[in-house]
Amino acid sequence: MPIHYERLDFKPPTDILPDMQVLGVDIGGTEIKAGLVSRDGVLLKNTRLATPDSIAGFAEAMRIVWQQLGASDIDGIGIGCKGIIHPVTTRVEVLPGTLRYLEGHVLRGFFPAASSVAADNDARAALAGELAWGAAKGRQDAIMLTLGTGVGGGVLSGGRIVRGAGGVAGHLGHYTLDPMGPLCICGNHGCLETYFSARAIESEAEALIHRGAVDWPAAPTCEQVFRRAGEGDEAARWIVDRAIRQLGAALAGLVHALDPEVVILGGQIASAGESLTLPLEKDIERRTRVLLRRGVPVVRSALSAGSGALGAAALAFEAR
Repeated sequence: MPIHYERLDFKPPTDILPDMQVLGVDIGGTEIKAGLVSRDGVLLKNTRLATPDSIAGFAEAMRIVWQQLGASDIDGIGIGCKGIIHPVTTRVEVLPGTLRYLEGHVLRGFFPAASSVAADNDARAALAGELAWGAAKGRQDAIMLTLGTGVGGGVLSGGRIVRGAGGVAGHLGHYTLDPMGPLCICGNHGCLETYFSARAIESEAEALIHRGAVDWPAAPTCEQVFRRAGEGDEAARWIVDRAIRQLGAALAGLVHALDPEVVILGGQIASAGESLTLPLEKDIERRTRVLLRRGVPVVRSALSAGSGALGAAALAFEAR
C-alpha cells in the first residue's frame, strides 16, 4: 500500500520568540549529532555519539543526548533521519542499511512524552536549515545534495521543500546514472550513490589495491583519497576526477529537470571545497548551456558547522 502524507509546506521560521531554543538531532549512518539551537540559528551547545547497531543502543543514545544537553527546558525537538520518515507521526517508514532496526519505530517515542517533536528525512532537514539560515535563504528554487557515506538530497521548488505523494521526493542519491550499473542499497542499479559517495570512492581505492595497480600501504578513506589527489597522486586523481564527472552528469540531468537558482553541497565530502565545486560548475554549464543559457552556482552549505543539528532544529521551529 502506498504511504499517504498530510502535505506539509516548509517555510522559514517566523514569528517565534527570539529566546526560544530547540534540540536538533541528526541521525546518520555512523554518527548521531545533536545540538541546542537558538531562533537565529546559533548552535549553543552540541554533542555527538557513534550510531548504535541496535534499537536498545539507540534508545540509550537518545537518553544520553537528552541528559548531556540539559534539554529539559527546550521549546521543541527536531529530528533528521535517513530514510522515509512520516513528518506528522515521526514514524520511520523505510530505512535500508545499518539503521534498518529503526523501521516501524516512532522517533518521538524516544523522548519525553511532553516534548513537541518534528521529524523528516535528514537531507530535507539539511535543506530546511539552509532555507532558514543558510545558502538557500531568500531562494525560490534550489537543489541540495548531502555527500557522505551515501548521498542524500532535497529540492526547493517555488519556495517550498518538495516531499512528494509518499514522502520520497528528494532522494537524489538514487537518480539512475547507469541502468546496468552496480547494485545499490535501495535495490536499484546504477544509482548516483554507487558512483559518488564515500563508500564508492573508498571501494575504487580498494579495487586499485586489490589489482596491484598502486602500492598504497592501506586502503585510504575518502578524505585521504581527495588529499592524495590534491598532492598530485595520479591514481587518486583518476578516482576523484571520475567520481566528479559522474556527479556532474547527474546534476546536469537534475538541473535540466528542476531549473534551480543554486546547487548546495553538504556532508563530509563537500569539505573538499573548490576542488569539487569549481569542476562541477564547469561540467554542469557545459552540459546545460544550450537550454539554460546561464551558469548555475555550486556552493557549499553555509551551515557546515553542525549543519545536521541545525537543519533538524529548523524543522522544530517550523512546527511551533
